[in-house]
Amino acid sequence: MEITIWAQEYFQKTLSVNTIHRAIRRCRLKLHKSKKKPYLNMIQKCRHFLWAKAHLKWTVAKWKTVLWSDKSKFEVLFGKLGRHVIWTEEDKDNTSCYQRSVQKPASLMVWGCMSACGMGSLHIWKGTINAERYIQVLEQHMLPSRRRLFQGRPCIFQHDNARPHTASITTSWLRRRRIWVLKWPACSPDLSPIENIWRIIKRKMRQRRPKTVEQLEACIRQEWDNIPIPKLEQLVSSVPRRL
Repeated sequence: MEITIWAQEYFQKTLSVNTIHRAIRRCRLKLHKSKKKPYLNMIQKCRHFLWAKAHLKWTVAKWKTVLWSDKSKFEVLFGKLGRHVIWTEEDKDNTSCYQRSVQKPASLMVWGCMSACGMGSLHIWKGTINAERYIQVLEQHMLPSRRRLFQGRPCIFQHDNARPHTASITTSWLRRRRIWVLKWPACSPDLSPIENIWRIIKRKMRQRRPKTVEQLEACIRQEWDNIPIPKLEQLVSSVPRRL
């Protein structure tokens, strides 16, 4: 409708929506969902560009030494059937055709780490996240994952710029542990392969549809452990192309 209104003003002609539909089809254009991307101002774009340029010479072998980490929120998909339902006129008020919503769906905040060598530990957050609690997660989950996946080989740790990650006590703890941290540009989830892992698991949750928080946690852990190593290698090997 918006395109039709614009076309009528631009061409100074009376045009119908169907005419616009036919014109769009002739141009071989299709309707797609727009991609969601974080907003970047000019300073952030410049920093992204410089960061990518500085890391272009890193080989795939170098990226395979990175331990990627991130957190993500998972919700119990209560009553979410999807946007479209096929019904007859008599069925339109059938309760099975409703898309129910709740104001605050039950959810879990999950932290995890991975590398091209395999999946690291998974931690379910309970309560708020601050620097002290984040350090506990690093001690109890990141360090054991690092030892298990790299077995003493050199490793680079990656996390984003969330406040608990950049707090002075966190950076001091990482320095004392002699952990090499990969400098990371702000608002750049599309650079990290662990974001693809979250998308894979969330797609599995939509298929499995756990009904309680306990079921949700069990399903997340199961799907986390089921990610194959060839998939991890493929994702990590794609980082140079992303840059």
